[in-house]
Amino acid sequence: MIGKLKACIREYFVGEEETVDCLLICLFAGGHVLLEGVPGVGKTTLASTLARAVKCDFGRIQFTPDTLPSDVTGTEIFNMKTGEFEFRQGAVMHQIILADEINRTSPKTQASLLEAMAEGQVTVGGVRHPLPKPFMVIATQNPAAFTGTYPLPEAQIDRFMMKLTLSYPEEGEELRMTKNMLAGKEPGTLESIITAEEVLKLQQRAASVTVKDEVILYARNIAKLTREEKRFVLGASPRAVLALIKASQARALLEGRDFVKPDDVKYVAPHVLTHRLSLTSEARSAREDKDGIIAKLIGRAKVPM
Repeated sequence: MIGKLKACIREYFVGEEETVDCLLICLFAGGHVLLEGVPGVGKTTLASTLARAVKCDFGRIQFTPDTLPSDVTGTEIFNMKTGEFEFRQGAVMHQIILADEINRTSPKTQASLLEAMAEGQVTVGGVRHPLPKPFMVIATQNPAAFTGTYPLPEAQIDRFMMKLTLSYPEEGEELRMTKNMLAGKEPGTLESIITAEEVLKLQQRAASVTVKDEVILYARNIAKLTREEKRFVLGASPRAVLALIKASQARALLEGRDFVKPDDVKYVAPHVLTHRLSLTSEARSAREDKDGIIAKLIGRAKVPM
């Protein structure tokens, strides 16, 4: 089932295989994904392809500077006939959400997703409204240097299990992309591979993958090294350690195993940690390479035997 899903996405999305694998890891781990890249590299296409390949209720929020929090979470409307307030659902009440260009809306509207991403519910008028399961937010953003963007705050960044960066395609990939376009092969034409119920079962399978204490301590040691690194403003949070473990379980499932290896932690660690860590002003002035620092820290962590 997982193999068919990967093949389906790869047929319609032209890009790195690792990007597709990481997206599925987040889906099966119950996490959220932040896709970053310059305009036109396929961020929305990738999200739309996954949503259609998985037979889930899909919703899209096109974030703009005038988008309001109530547009996302919903609001209460007074019914003149009944004399009571009624809840009108917002755009977030779907199983898979495409939060398109999330950093083009105001911080207040960005924050309206915090409760949904962390607790799987929204609170409107003091009443809690649970979100459907499975629930996954796939947010896209342009690089922070682009005009008209509002950088996501640290609390919101930490809610995303992974951040995946899409770059320009290679020559062969761009050729295949063009051929797909000429042949009319677009995400809107594909048929679903798995259902929402099957996704929930796979999430349960991923959660039951065995993780030994040594592997947990290995993930914790990687986080500890980031906390001790003076070139970072803050180290990886405890939530980052939990995300490392959950993502490692899902990666083991993708590889057909029922136990986590240290290699699984190594594989997911850069994608889980990079967006959570910020360089100090001195490190930025010295043009330090954040990805390179993280790679060295992962290499320094003692691998359990």
